[in-house]
Amino acid sequence: MSNLLGEFLGTMTLCAFGDSVVANLVLKDTKGNGAGWVHVNWGWSFGLMMGIYAAWAFGAGEADLNPAVTIFKFLIGGHYTASQVIPTIIAEVAGGTVGGVVVYFLYLNHWDITEDPGLKLAVFATGPAKRDLLPNFITEVIATFFLIMGIQCIVRAMGSSEVNLYLLPFMIGGLLYALGAGMGGATGYGMNPARDMGPRIAHAILPIPGKGTNDWQFGLSVATAGPIVGALIAVAAYKLAGW
Repeated sequence: MSNLLGEFLGTMTLCAFGDSVVANLVLKDTKGNGAGWVHVNWGWSFGLMMGIYAAWAFGAGEADLNPAVTIFKFLIGGHYTASQVIPTIIAEVAGGTVGGVVVYFLYLNHWDITEDPGLKLAVFATGPAKRDLLPNFITEVIATFFLIMGIQCIVRAMGSSEVNLYLLPFMIGGLLYALGAGMGGATGYGMNPARDMGPRIAHAILPIPGKGTNDWQFGLSVATAGPIVGALIAVAAYKLAGW
């Protein structure tokens, strides 16, 4: 149970930090309105760092915060049993949903004055810069592959000392920043079904005035399916490398 609680709270922390960064950027009359893409990348990177620390603190040694990473670790073996995978993913998605709810209350008096429903959805969920589902899907596959294999490279290079262990979230946060800066412009670099699906569920159930569509077509076919396929390709690459 401690693993599930840690994954839940870690993913909640990730999404509360990350989605609130976007809210501060796009919602009307916030102090950070219009801050720009660099602001988003820094916020999500530090949000991931804090999410990993929170997951560890509450008992999730793996601190995946991402169903694609959980699936990858299960398929390479030694991390999860078959009975643990689905509950872990559910905990991650639930954490993302609660993180989205937190952001709703953080910016409670900015929803009604923000006219554009697309901006309201963007606070919670990823979306394409140019909508074309197949290229969007390919972007998420590639970005997730580099996320997962990047984490594996960092872990193998850093070793197992206690000092390196507690520096690991900073290195993974730096990886996320690089991915956002370079590969995030087409789809908003979800790379994580819990990060997208959880807050998207929150958007669907919350009483946000004038919120418009939830865009489940993009959410399922790109933001969910793309990272899972990227994880499967990463499994093949991991085994091909003989790790």
